[in-house]
Amino acid sequence: MLGLFAEIFVRSSIITPGDATATAGSILGAEGLFRAGFLADSIMLLSDVALAVLLFTLLKPVNKTLALVALFFRLTQTAVIAVNLLNYYAAVLLLKGPGYATGFGVAQLNSLSLLFLDLHSYGYDLGLILFGVHCLILGYLIAKSLYLPKAIGYLVMAAGVTYLIGSYTRFLFPDLVGAVSPIYVVPIVSELSLCLWLLIKGVDLERWREVTGSAGIV
Repeated sequence: MLGLFAEIFVRSSIITPGDATATAGSILGAEGLFRAGFLADSIMLLSDVALAVLLFTLLKPVNKTLALVALFFRLTQTAVIAVNLLNYYAAVLLLKGPGYATGFGVAQLNSLSLLFLDLHSYGYDLGLILFGVHCLILGYLIAKSLYLPKAIGYLVMAAGVTYLIGSYTRFLFPDLVGAVSPIYVVPIVSELSLCLWLLIKGVDLERWREVTGSAGIV
């Protein structure tokens, strides 16, 4: 939810693609909202580390090696997006930093600010490529487990395919980005389904005990 807030309610409302002047004006006019996007993303990343460990623990009985690989890809994705937040913050730093105006004109600062926002956007897609691989493995483990619904596992795998298609399209076929945007409803449905299932229903404890017992896991 925090990631959706940062993307839909902050960046989509502030950034005007291709218009550095309008984007700079929006940032300066809604600086608090812009910084709230940074806060939301940073909290999301901190939470994601804990979630990655939780999912590893949950799915380790199915296949420990694959669970470790999934953990690696998720933590790597988290690190990439965390470092990428510097590109996001650089946009407001250029516009507000007192020392930058002496070396650049206003138009140049606005253009540089938009460039960093574009880099942040591409960096986010790079992170989503890693997350897509994570989702493929995670979905497979869920589908193979006896204590979580197979349907949710397949949905998570579909989300992984969606992230890979969407992100690689951004890098390789940028003119087709608008055409593939609707497929992002798949990750929303899959992630919401997994979240609600774990919060409301949880794992099948009887089967969990059977699997952990047969795997020799205490």
